[in-house]
Amino acid sequence: MNAPDWLAARSGALKPGVRPETTFVMLEAQPLYKLEVRPAAGKFACSVSNTVNGKRLDDLAATYPTADAALAGGLDQLRTKLGW
Repeated sequence: MNAPDWLAARSGALKPGVRPETTFVMLEAQPLYKLEVRPAAGKFACSVSNTVNGKRLDDLAATYPTADAALAGGLDQLRTKLGW
């Protein structure tokens, strides 16, 4: 998956994790945020956490129809939390 424009504009990138459901948001070559797509009540959710302190940044009630939509939704939630 390619980094969204808002992330690429800050020299950020996406890197797949070891498990297929995990994606890292890289800033300055450091994995600062972890996104994990998970099944949730017949849909999907995306857990967004800070890799430094483990703090969750996502909306726990948000669900999406597909895994790809969940990843995109998680990235959008991260963008909103960061104020970008």
